[in-house]
Amino acid sequence: MAFDYSTVFRPGLPPPSSRWQGFPKYNFVGGHNDGGAVPVKDFIEATANVLNREGSTLATYSLESGSQGYLPLREFLAGFLQKTTGMAQAAEDILLVSGSLQALDLVNDVLLAKGDTVVIEEAAYQGAIQRLNLLGVRTIGAPLDGGGIRMDALSNILENLKKNGVKPKYLYAVPTIQNPTGTVMPEERRLEFLKLAREFDVPIFEDDCYADLTFDGSRPRAIRALDDEGRVIFCGTFSKTIAPALRVGYLVAEWEILSRMLAVKRDGGSGALEQMVLGEYCPEHFEGHIVGLRSILKSKCDAMVEALAAAFGTTADFEMPKGGIFVWVTLPDSVDTMKLSEVAAAEGIAINPGTEWVADPDAGHHKMRLCFGNPTVEEIQEGVTKLAEICHQEFGLPERGSNIQR
Repeated sequence: MAFDYSTVFRPGLPPPSSRWQGFPKYNFVGGHNDGGAVPVKDFIEATANVLNREGSTLATYSLESGSQGYLPLREFLAGFLQKTTGMAQAAEDILLVSGSLQALDLVNDVLLAKGDTVVIEEAAYQGAIQRLNLLGVRTIGAPLDGGGIRMDALSNILENLKKNGVKPKYLYAVPTIQNPTGTVMPEERRLEFLKLAREFDVPIFEDDCYADLTFDGSRPRAIRALDDEGRVIFCGTFSKTIAPALRVGYLVAEWEILSRMLAVKRDGGSGALEQMVLGEYCPEHFEGHIVGLRSILKSKCDAMVEALAAAFGTTADFEMPKGGIFVWVTLPDSVDTMKLSEVAAAEGIAINPGTEWVADPDAGHHKMRLCFGNPTVEEIQEGVTKLAEICHQEFGLPERGSNIQR
């Protein structure tokens, strides 16, 4: 008789995961990227070069670079971030981590306790929402428009919290290619954001993981670049620009908080070989790589938008994202995208229902996030057409698609 582990599980665990059954034919979920864009040949060369030169350092946990991660990669990032975001950072201001999810975990581990309050965007990164909920943290969603968080609404939220004796532990935002809406916060609004953070004496957690993927290659300065008080914690990742499976991200912050994160980072170091390969590859190749990746993703985004317009018609409301790998779609209130996702999954189509990507799940019941990074253009066209047919079967909408009355 098998041992019953349910008798020893701790209280409060999330539901169990199911076994992986392979990718669906039409995979529109998560943060997967274009397989053909992974720089495999350059990685092979970079791996051989760095291992021939420094392979013996793998015998130490820190690669002889210290606990903040491989020094050549941190030095590359310091220069790249100054050039692209306006942040004047040194290598010692950067902590390499296992993707932006570990960055979230470290910030939360250092700053949050059960019952604390965090202000997030009303539609926000699923991973951030899940983590805050698991910690028992109260989340308040700030309304969004085409420029990100509305500062008038944020001011009202912070004022009401202050009247009730509550100070949020931080303000979380994805200001450049907001996830899931795909918008970019203008620099003027970033300055307003900082002003409110100063007024109410709250730090900002700036998640910049998609900022290198604006389709036109331009971006405002990072909020941290505009900050002269060390109030902004900044995180980025190579998951979206190189490959999600590499699991290499980074935090930029003051030593006062980086030192605390290092004290709770108990993993013995993040992805040593991956850091070494990126440190060898990036100085020569990274900027050219992301130019090519932007072009690929823009073509896929165009295909997704065209497929949605053709298959769903006016039933689907969405804005063209400024970059990234996803489109945020609003359907009529009568459509339940959680149910739609379940029925679609049985037909080989995976989508992210909106309830998982909003502060108030009820507000997302008729929304969905569709990732176009990994599927081919043909798969995007076929998958969206099939998704519209399933939506019509379940909810009677859309009534017309591709000029065909259903």
